Amino acid sequence: MLVAPSILSADFGYLARDVEAICEGGCDLVHVDVMDGHFVPNLTIGPVVVEAVAKAATKPLDIHLMVENSSFFIDLFAPLKPGYISFHIEEEKHPHRLIQKIRALGIKPAITLNPHTPPEAIEFLLEDLDMVLLMSVNPGFGGQKFIPSVIEKAKRLKAMIEKRNPDCLIEVDGGVNDVNVKELEAVGVDVVVAGSFVYKHPEGIGKAISLLK
Repeated sequence: MLVAPSILSADFGYLARDVEAICEGGCDLVHVDVMDGHFVPNLTIGPVVVEAVAKAATKPLDIHLMVENSSFFIDLFAPLKPGYISFHIEEEKHPHRLIQKIRALGIKPAITLNPHTPPEAIEFLLEDLDMVLLMSVNPGFGGQKFIPSVIEKAKRLKAMIEKRNPDCLIEVDGGVNDVNVKELEAVGVDVVVAGSFVYKHPEGIGKAISLLK
C-alpha cells in the first residue's frame, strides 16, 4: 500500500518540519488539498504555500484540486512539477481535454470522484488516466468519518480498470485508518490518503505510516 499523508492536518506554523517528518517517516506521496471556497465550503492554500511544501518534500506532490475552473489552477501549480494533479469530474465539462493538458505538462493526470459519483462516470476516461481518487468523505474538511460504500465502489472501479488500463492506480481519501485500510487493500486500492491518522497518531508519524503500509 502506498501512503500519501495529507498536509491539511499538519501544523501550518511548522509546515516545512511536518512535511519533512512524513517524508522521513516513509510516505510515498505528499497529498496537497487545494480548496477554493466555491467548489467546497473551505479555503486552503495557493501556489506560494505549495511552493514551500515542494521545497521541503523529498517525495512527489499529489495535488488534489477541489476547485472551480480547474484549468486555471493547473496552470498555477504546474511549475512546481508535482507527481500527480487530480481534479473533480463533477466540476469539469471537458475532462478529456484537461487530462491531455496535465499530461502535456509532464504531470500524471488523475480524476477525483465524490462519494455519490459512480465509477461508470469515468469509464471511457480510464485509458488516459494514471490514477483515480475516490473520496470516502465529503470533500472540504479533514477529520471526517469514513463512508463504507467506497469499498464496493472501489471494487467496481478495479474491475473496470483491469479491463481498460491495468496500470491506473486507485487512491482513497478520507477517514482512512489501520483497520479499514485492510478492507481497501482487499478490493484493489493502491494508495491511501490519511491526515488525522498520521499527524495525530499517539505513537508518532512514522508508526502511523508503517501501520497503513
